[in-house]
Amino acid sequence: MKLKFFAALAVCFFTLWKAGAQEVITLEEVVALALEKNYDVRIAREESAAAKTNEDFVWGAFVPQINGVASTLWNNNDQELRFQDASRNNSGRAESNNITGSILLNWTLFDGTRMFATRERVEVLANQGELLLKDQMVNTIAQTIATYYDIVRQKQQLKAILEQMSVSEERVKLAQRKLEVGTGVKPELLQARVDYNAQRTQVIQQESIIQQLKLQLNASVGEQLPAVFEVADTIVINLDLNANDIGGNLENTNFSLLAMRENIHTANLSLRERRAEYLPFLDFNAALNYSQTDNIRAINPFAPVFSQQNGFNYGFTLNLPILNGFNTRRLTQLAKVDVNRQTLLYEQARTNTNTALRNAFINYDNARKILLIEEENIGLAKENVFIALEAFKRGVTTFIELRTAQESLEVAYTSLIAARYNAKLAETELLRLSGRLLR
Repeated sequence: MKLKFFAALAVCFFTLWKAGAQEVITLEEVVALALEKNYDVRIAREESAAAKTNEDFVWGAFVPQINGVASTLWNNNDQELRFQDASRNNSGRAESNNITGSILLNWTLFDGTRMFATRERVEVLANQGELLLKDQMVNTIAQTIATYYDIVRQKQQLKAILEQMSVSEERVKLAQRKLEVGTGVKPELLQARVDYNAQRTQVIQQESIIQQLKLQLNASVGEQLPAVFEVADTIVINLDLNANDIGGNLENTNFSLLAMRENIHTANLSLRERRAEYLPFLDFNAALNYSQTDNIRAINPFAPVFSQQNGFNYGFTLNLPILNGFNTRRLTQLAKVDVNRQTLLYEQARTNTNTALRNAFINYDNARKILLIEEENIGLAKENVFIALEAFKRGVTTFIELRTAQESLEVAYTSLIAARYNAKLAETELLRLSGRLLR
């Protein structure tokens, strides 16, 4: 028993020393890095910024368009002029320089209120961009929690294997001692060593799984974690979630549903834009003009040597749609179809999300109940192994009974660790669907 105690103490000391030599990263730190450095979040943030930029400049649809135009032209032509009075005929090279400039203004005063619908649609798209960003952030947080606690789960599994190795090592020593004094048999010693080596293999495999999960976690935060780091030792679970509190206002808390609802709003605004094309458009036009022509050499006696004009003009243009191949009607009908389609998609997503939430709570409630059972079961399995080991030392029981107790403890540990992790995943899924992970 003393050997077992010192072996377990040595294993725990080594584990604590190894963990202490590495920087411990908390879940809060990883989540903060994920929200800042995760590529999916960064891409969603850029898309939201693009939609926000369009919103910032949407007022441009209400202001006039002003353009300046300027040109200069040099002419160098050979000309021949013939008149009825032959004495006035002339020919030779004509040279001139023409300079023109204009400032043009076009201002749409009325377009069937389409510009107002366009402005509102751009604002809705900007709001939808923010909702999609939050939805991506919630999904990223959920994935980060799952990966982080998966590492914790595998660490707990490794710790359980190491604890059982101490029992197996004690079995090997006892079997060796019995064989030496003539009260044991060699198959018993061989089986104890086989079991011990199998656990050594499990330790190597478990350490590999932990390392791979750490690399996966580091990649999800843009490789901002230290090259060597450690995570927490326990899985923190909230066992007091209530179904009414979680799903009572799902349509206004689930960011994915909120974003899809904006699709309906956008489709209705697009329909308003199409209907506006039935109405007349009224534009105000104005221009400042300047023109100068300098005939450096003219052979036409009736052409002015120099001319210059400047002034302005203005007016209104009314565009009344009469017939365009029924294209406006076709586009309007398609816009109506899109409104119905977006409505159906939203209702479908709402139904699926409500169903997913109910299923998630069932999983959470079951995981909570299973966890309580497994917590009780692990205590029974540990006590059973302790009794079997003590009885084996006194020769009261066989190594087969001790090995059976060990296998029961191994199953109990695996079930308990899985129950803790599953309960955390169920809790995380409930919070993800309700949008509470971002609060």
